[in-house]
Amino acid sequence: MPIPNFSYARRRLLGALPATALAGIAPARAADAPVKWTDIKLVDGRVLRGADLQKQAVVVQMWASWCPFCMRQNPHIQKLHEASGGKGLQVLTFTIDKTEQAAREYMSKRGYTFPAAMAGIEVEDWFGARRTLPEVYVVEPSGRVVFREGGEMFPEDIAALIRFAVKK
Repeated sequence: MPIPNFSYARRRLLGALPATALAGIAPARAADAPVKWTDIKLVDGRVLRGADLQKQAVVVQMWASWCPFCMRQNPHIQKLHEASGGKGLQVLTFTIDKTEQAAREYMSKRGYTFPAAMAGIEVEDWFGARRTLPEVYVVEPSGRVVFREGGEMFPEDIAALIRFAVKK
Protein backbone atom coordinates (compact mmCIF):
# COMPACT_ATOMS: atom_id res chain seq x y z
CA MET A 1 0.00 0.00 0.00
CA PRO A 2 1.52 3.39 -0.93
CA ILE A 3 2.39 5.85 1.81
CA PRO A 4 -0.11 8.76 1.82
CA ASN A 5 1.18 12.08 0.61
CA PHE A 6 -1.66 14.51 1.43
CA SER A 7 -0.16 17.91 0.74
CA TYR A 8 1.81 17.05 -2.39
CA ALA A 9 -0.64 18.66 -4.80
CA ARG A 10 -0.83 21.84 -2.73
CA ARG A 11 2.97 22.14 -2.53
CA ARG A 12 3.27 21.62 -6.28
CA LEU A 13 0.88 24.52 -6.75
CA LEU A 14 3.10 26.65 -4.54
CA GLY A 15 6.20 25.87 -6.59
CA ALA A 16 7.83 23.05 -4.64
CA LEU A 17 10.74 21.37 -6.37
CA PRO A 18 9.68 18.75 -8.91
CA ALA A 19 10.78 15.20 -8.19
CA THR A 20 13.26 15.33 -11.06
CA ALA A 21 15.28 17.89 -9.09
CA LEU A 22 16.01 15.13 -6.58
CA ALA A 23 17.39 12.69 -9.15
CA GLY A 24 20.77 11.25 -8.24
CA ILE A 25 20.26 11.61 -4.49
CA ALA A 26 20.69 8.46 -2.41
CA PRO A 27 17.63 6.20 -2.39
CA ALA A 28 15.28 5.98 0.57
CA ARG A 29 15.24 2.97 2.87
CA ALA A 30 13.44 -0.17 1.82
CA ALA A 31 9.72 0.52 2.24
CA ASP A 32 9.12 -2.77 4.05
CA ALA A 33 12.04 -2.58 6.50
CA PRO A 34 10.62 -1.87 9.97
CA VAL A 35 12.11 0.78 12.23
CA LYS A 36 13.70 -0.95 15.21
CA TRP A 37 13.84 1.76 17.87
CA THR A 38 16.76 1.96 20.26
CA ASP A 39 17.22 4.34 23.19
CA ILE A 40 17.60 7.89 21.89
CA LYS A 41 19.61 10.59 23.69
CA LEU A 42 17.90 13.96 23.33
CA VAL A 43 19.73 17.28 23.04
CA ASP A 44 18.41 18.26 26.50
CA GLY A 45 20.13 15.22 28.05
CA ARG A 46 17.00 13.09 28.54
CA VAL A 47 16.70 9.63 26.97
CA LEU A 48 13.66 8.28 25.12
CA ARG A 49 13.55 4.54 25.59
CA GLY A 50 13.19 2.46 22.46
CA ALA A 51 10.85 0.10 24.29
CA ASP A 52 8.49 3.01 25.02
CA LEU A 53 8.55 4.17 21.38
CA GLN A 54 7.47 0.70 20.23
CA LYS A 55 4.23 0.98 22.22
CA GLN A 56 2.78 3.88 20.25
CA ALA A 57 2.77 5.64 16.91
CA VAL A 58 5.67 8.05 16.46
CA VAL A 59 5.63 11.22 14.36
CA VAL A 60 9.22 11.88 13.32
CA GLN A 61 10.43 15.16 11.86
CA MET A 62 13.87 15.92 10.41
CA TRP A 63 14.79 19.61 10.71
CA ALA A 64 17.54 22.19 11.10
CA SER A 65 17.64 25.50 12.98
CA TRP A 66 18.78 27.33 9.83
CA CYS A 67 16.00 25.92 7.59
CA PRO A 68 13.30 28.55 6.86
CA PHE A 69 10.70 25.87 6.05
CA CYS A 70 11.44 24.12 9.35
CA MET A 71 11.09 27.44 11.17
CA ARG A 72 7.56 27.79 9.78
CA GLN A 73 6.64 24.15 10.46
CA ASN A 74 8.09 23.72 13.97
CA PRO A 75 5.35 25.75 15.75
CA HIS A 76 2.84 23.26 14.35
CA ILE A 77 5.00 20.30 15.43
CA GLN A 78 5.01 21.86 18.91
CA LYS A 79 1.19 22.08 18.88
CA LEU A 80 0.98 18.43 17.80
CA HIS A 81 3.38 17.48 20.60
CA GLU A 82 1.20 19.29 23.14
CA ALA A 83 -2.02 17.76 21.76
CA SER A 84 -0.67 14.21 21.59
CA GLY A 85 0.42 13.76 25.19
CA GLY A 86 -1.02 10.55 26.64
CA LYS A 87 -2.97 9.74 23.48
CA GLY A 88 -0.75 7.00 22.05
CA LEU A 89 1.25 9.31 19.78
CA GLN A 90 4.84 10.41 20.39
CA VAL A 91 6.44 13.34 18.58
CA LEU A 92 10.19 12.88 18.05
CA THR A 93 12.41 15.15 16.02
CA PHE A 94 15.93 14.83 14.68
CA THR A 95 18.04 17.87 13.88
CA ILE A 96 20.86 17.95 11.38
CA ASP A 97 22.45 20.97 13.09
CA LYS A 98 26.19 20.66 13.57
CA THR A 99 26.02 20.86 17.37
CA GLU A 100 23.60 20.03 20.18
CA GLN A 101 24.19 23.55 21.50
CA ALA A 102 22.82 25.11 18.29
CA ALA A 103 19.68 22.96 18.54
CA ARG A 104 19.22 23.70 22.27
CA GLU A 105 19.56 27.45 21.72
CA TYR A 106 17.10 27.41 18.82
CA MET A 107 14.53 25.43 20.83
CA SER A 108 14.99 27.48 24.01
CA LYS A 109 14.62 30.79 22.18
CA ARG A 110 11.29 29.62 20.70
CA GLY A 111 9.98 27.75 23.75
CA TYR A 112 9.85 24.36 22.00
CA THR A 113 9.47 21.34 24.24
CA PHE A 114 9.10 18.57 21.65
CA PRO A 115 11.80 15.91 21.96
CA ALA A 116 14.80 16.56 19.72
CA ALA A 117 17.88 14.45 19.09
CA MET A 118 20.84 14.76 16.78
CA ALA A 119 20.41 12.89 13.50
CA GLY A 120 23.05 10.26 12.93
CA ILE A 121 23.76 7.11 10.99
CA GLU A 122 21.08 5.18 12.88
CA VAL A 123 18.42 7.69 11.77
CA GLU A 124 19.56 7.23 8.17
CA ASP A 125 19.32 3.45 8.65
CA TRP A 126 15.74 3.86 9.89
CA PHE A 127 14.48 6.35 7.30
CA GLY A 128 16.98 6.37 4.45
CA ALA A 129 19.02 9.28 3.20
CA ARG A 130 17.43 12.65 3.86
CA ARG A 131 16.27 14.27 0.64
CA THR A 132 14.79 17.56 1.81
CA LEU A 133 13.93 19.60 4.89
CA PRO A 134 11.75 19.26 6.75
CA GLU A 135 10.77 15.62 6.40
CA VAL A 136 7.98 14.00 8.40
CA TYR A 137 7.36 10.30 8.95
CA VAL A 138 4.83 8.35 10.98
CA VAL A 139 5.94 4.99 12.38
CA GLU A 140 3.28 2.64 13.76
CA PRO A 141 4.06 0.46 16.82
CA SER A 142 5.06 -2.46 14.57
CA GLY A 143 7.86 -0.28 13.17
CA ARG A 144 6.23 0.13 9.77
CA VAL A 145 6.46 3.61 8.22
CA VAL A 146 2.88 4.46 7.26
CA PHE A 147 3.32 8.12 6.24
CA ARG A 148 6.11 10.14 4.66
CA GLU A 149 6.11 13.78 3.55
CA GLY A 150 9.06 15.75 2.24
CA GLY A 151 8.99 19.52 2.43
CA GLU A 152 6.93 21.94 4.45
CA MET A 153 3.45 20.79 5.39
CA PHE A 154 0.40 22.94 5.93
CA PRO A 155 -0.65 23.48 9.58
CA GLU A 156 -3.88 21.52 9.13
CA ASP A 157 -1.91 18.58 7.70
CA ILE A 158 0.40 18.53 10.74
CA ALA A 159 -2.61 18.71 13.10
CA ALA A 160 -4.26 15.82 11.21
CA LEU A 161 -1.35 13.51 12.11
CA ILE A 162 -3.11 12.95 15.45
CA ARG A 163 -5.25 10.42 13.53
CA PHE A 164 -2.33 7.97 13.82
CA ALA A 165 -2.61 7.87 17.62
CA VAL A 166 -2.89 4.34 18.98
CA LYS A 167 -6.25 3.81 20.65
CA LYS A 168 -5.80 2.78 24.27
